[in-house]
Amino acid sequence: MTDESAVQRDEMECDVAIVGAGPAGLSAAIRLMQLAKDAGREISVCVVEKGSEVGAHILSGAVLEPRALNELLPDWQERGAPLSTPVTSDEFRFLSAKNSWRLPTPKPMNNHGNYIISLGNFCRWLGQQAESMGVQIFAGFPAADIFVQDGKVAGIITGDFGIGKHGEKKPEYQPGIILKAKYTLFAEGCRGSLSQRLMQAFDLRAECDPQTYGIGIKELWEVAPEKHQQGKVTHTIGWPMDTQTYGGSFIYHLENNQVAVGYVVGLDYQNPHLDPYMEFQRFKQHTSIRPLFEGGRRLSYGARALNEGGWQSLPKLAFEGGALIGCAAGFLNVPKIKGTHTAMKSGMLAAEAAFAAVQQNRAHDVLESYPLLVKSSWIADELKAVRNIRPAFHKGLWAGLIYGALETYIFRGKAPWTFKNHADHTQLKPAADCAKIDYEKPDGVVSFDRLSSVFISNTNHAEDQPAHLTLKDAGVPIAHNLAMYDAPEQRFCPAGVYEIVTDAAGKRLQINAQNCVHCKTCDIKDPTQNIVWVTPEGGGGPNYPNM
Repeated sequence: MTDESAVQRDEMECDVAIVGAGPAGLSAAIRLMQLAKDAGREISVCVVEKGSEVGAHILSGAVLEPRALNELLPDWQERGAPLSTPVTSDEFRFLSAKNSWRLPTPKPMNNHGNYIISLGNFCRWLGQQAESMGVQIFAGFPAADIFVQDGKVAGIITGDFGIGKHGEKKPEYQPGIILKAKYTLFAEGCRGSLSQRLMQAFDLRAECDPQTYGIGIKELWEVAPEKHQQGKVTHTIGWPMDTQTYGGSFIYHLENNQVAVGYVVGLDYQNPHLDPYMEFQRFKQHTSIRPLFEGGRRLSYGARALNEGGWQSLPKLAFEGGALIGCAAGFLNVPKIKGTHTAMKSGMLAAEAAFAAVQQNRAHDVLESYPLLVKSSWIADELKAVRNIRPAFHKGLWAGLIYGALETYIFRGKAPWTFKNHADHTQLKPAADCAKIDYEKPDGVVSFDRLSSVFISNTNHAEDQPAHLTLKDAGVPIAHNLAMYDAPEQRFCPAGVYEIVTDAAGKRLQINAQNCVHCKTCDIKDPTQNIVWVTPEGGGGPNYPNM
């Protein structure tokens, strides 16, 4: 966090700055402009986005519950929102290694009235709505640092362009700018780098449980027309996970013969030999799954961490000069497998708090009304009611399913207890105490290797720039991670970033930062929290189409 810069930087001012052009950030921007219009006053709102364009880094399943959208833009159909595939059927299946059984669809997973969407395209559309209202969106400009005055957040500093690998200024060097704001809303998504620093600086996690996470790995396919069932939603549990590891799949049939398929693995898994990427590839080989994709064409690939902690893992939301919104705070409803609607609503509520403060000529203080608005909203009703369901799976699959049924149908979210969460990086067992997992070589038909997958994510980082993945202690990967856990970073990364190599000096960890798809798994699961993820040069990372 920076009070002043040694570099001469241009400055820009606005009333409200928003970090991240995802559902939460864009909903906040739109709501601010609506409130200003209703009040007959002007307000300046700026959004900075590290992706090359709005939507470039957005990845989700995704099934959208339109509740928040109906509140934000009731005329979304007339505006041409890209919601063209209403859900027509739900399936919930349990897989064994060879069989598949249909189970009753849990109440939270009932998708009647919801839409299968590309969340990236939805955000592109939200961005267009925001810009048409006067919001300034700066894509390709990562918020690299927090601008602080008198101990209060007063804006952000965007990343420098043209810094070489060893820190030297290249001929095309351009320093980032200081974007000053009366209030700054952080909508970076799950495990945002600045959000993590804010939580530490302002002790925002002092009164909540640790956040827990999953890694979601997704592919977009074009399948044979006769196999396509537009509007169909399928979720599975069971194989290939063992009964002590949380995980499951989604298969969503969009329009144009496209199918989104993905697998989520809880990052509290204990076996360091487990490889979430390969579990996904193995899942697609199941006898009930493979036929859907045979003869089809894989279009895109990506991965992203998601919050799973729920209500008890929400940090303090507001601090001097700013607030956390969306998945930067952790508003995902895990039993619903949805977080877009809650992220949007949180952005709308933060916008209402920020606009009221600007109206009162305030700046850089705590938006006390924002967390109060959240607690009195349907976000709180939703998340409180399901707060115990994901933690129940800490005891295993069967315990989680039984308790989830009791919570949903008997207690109805009103149980007088709240289960605790634990930090995912503390959960690995020593490799010597765990069974190795034999993964078959990908066949190139329905399963694929990491590097070919990264290629179709359109991931790119300029090679001559400082590495955005660094180590606090360069000795830890070999002396600790390799020795105790058989170097789990080689497996928990879904993009082949981390690799143990042997050269004349012995074994060392090689970091292939160019492969990084910005999923943040390494930042979460590294057992000693030795890996540090910071924003790369603007525009770097994946460029997801239709994800």
